[in-house]
Amino acid sequence: MQLSVLDTSIVLVYLAGVFVLAQWVSREKAGHAKDAKDYFLASKSLPWWAVGASLIAANISAEQIIGMSGSGYAIGLAIASYEWMAALTLLIVGKWFLPVFLRNGIYTMPQFLEQRYGSRIRTLMAVFWLGLYVFVNVTSILWLGAIAVSQVTGMDQMLAVVLIGVFALLYQLYGGLKAVALTDIVQVSLLVLGGLLVTGLTLSQLGEGAGIVAGVQRLWEAHPGHFEMILSKDNPFYKDLPGISVLVGGLWIMNLSYWGFNQYIIQRALAAKDIGEAQKGVLFAAFLKLLMPVIVVVPGIAAVMLAPGLDAPDQAYPTMMRLLPTGILGLVFAALVAAIVASLASKINSVATIFTLDFYAQRKGPHDEATLVRVGRIAAAVTVVLGILAAKPLLGSFDQAFQYIQEYTGFFTPGIVVIFLLGLFWKRANEAGALAAAVGSFVLSVVLKLAWPSLPFIDRVGLVFLLALLLAVGVSLATPAAPARDVVRTDDVVYATRPSFNVGAIAVVAILIALYTLFW
Repeated sequence: MQLSVLDTSIVLVYLAGVFVLAQWVSREKAGHAKDAKDYFLASKSLPWWAVGASLIAANISAEQIIGMSGSGYAIGLAIASYEWMAALTLLIVGKWFLPVFLRNGIYTMPQFLEQRYGSRIRTLMAVFWLGLYVFVNVTSILWLGAIAVSQVTGMDQMLAVVLIGVFALLYQLYGGLKAVALTDIVQVSLLVLGGLLVTGLTLSQLGEGAGIVAGVQRLWEAHPGHFEMILSKDNPFYKDLPGISVLVGGLWIMNLSYWGFNQYIIQRALAAKDIGEAQKGVLFAAFLKLLMPVIVVVPGIAAVMLAPGLDAPDQAYPTMMRLLPTGILGLVFAALVAAIVASLASKINSVATIFTLDFYAQRKGPHDEATLVRVGRIAAAVTVVLGILAAKPLLGSFDQAFQYIQEYTGFFTPGIVVIFLLGLFWKRANEAGALAAAVGSFVLSVVLKLAWPSLPFIDRVGLVFLLALLLAVGVSLATPAAPARDVVRTDDVVYATRPSFNVGAIAVVAILIALYTLFW
């Protein structure tokens, strides 16, 4: 498939426009030099719409669109639980986690761990997150994004990896988080519009002239198993999504870790003007998450009928794009590139933030603001280089990369959730208990995977969480408390939320109940 002149022009106009917009919103007032607060937290001035849009833009990328469409092709609508459960998780984050983080002026998640527990756990987790972001998140976006670019344009895949990485770096290098967050409303708008076009046109084709509803009905009647949210044990993909455990088990742990304690996600909310704007932002993001399966899963399900016999599930979305007419293809391809660039830029900025504030700034000696910003930019450039070099060796052999990402991160997420939940809500927890949970999570995950290979990884995550929780509580009680190390204030935190948040949260819950009732 080749882009027409019109399609190519649309994509180039988008790339030029978003680059210029990023530089424009990043400008500073005359006489003000960009400092660390400006670069890493967008001057703590983000409005709710920027927070919500940036949360989704950071989340939805190639690993979501390409990866989840691939899982939709192979598994069906059940993979949408990752999206719909995330909507509920965002409400929890907004009501109970953000008030503590914002009250204590937190910039990074490792910083919170040091203020709550001590310096050793900060260093350990900072190293872990840097490795995860660079060698799992950045590489997956580069590789899966390059699959889409190469299949649409015919470009060499490694050349696509390089071009995506370089553009995402340059787009946010000067402005930092402000460049990313304040352009994300454009990126998300284009993403939603382009995604709905793909879904609408593919379903219309299935309807054979009778419309989208007829297409959905035909698809449902032909492949009813692809519309089951809760898989039975005889389903070949039960190991990936183990039935009711998806609703009450380990998926909760993975969602809490991702949306509540993940630097490149939570950094947007930490940069909000105030707690009210942050909570409205996560509520906005929750509503967008309800819509995402229509954009990222349904095209993959439609491909079961429109493109049967694909070599790999992750080819489903690019194949559906081939059905689009000239002009629409350019718009949809621009939307896909927008998702890739926005999410990649978010990860790059968060790696730079953690490296600069949790490593470089902790060294002895004075660190002026200009130096911190310069170090952040250097770290961003190094991140892109490492991601480009590692993308193919790490991801080239996987046919469902989204599932690989979940499996890999599941080794660590139980311990992360234990550490933060105890840190937020149990003052007796100490650094020894936190370290035990962090190390124990990885060790227990490896042992269970080797000793019980048939155990679904989501169930393993839930079981390891319970074991790591017992381990952290036991070690904390068996070792001396260290109240002097705990400087996190929770005694004056207000957890009450505004009526608008409460009404919106009730609406999200009602929609989720309706969706699971319909597709159970």
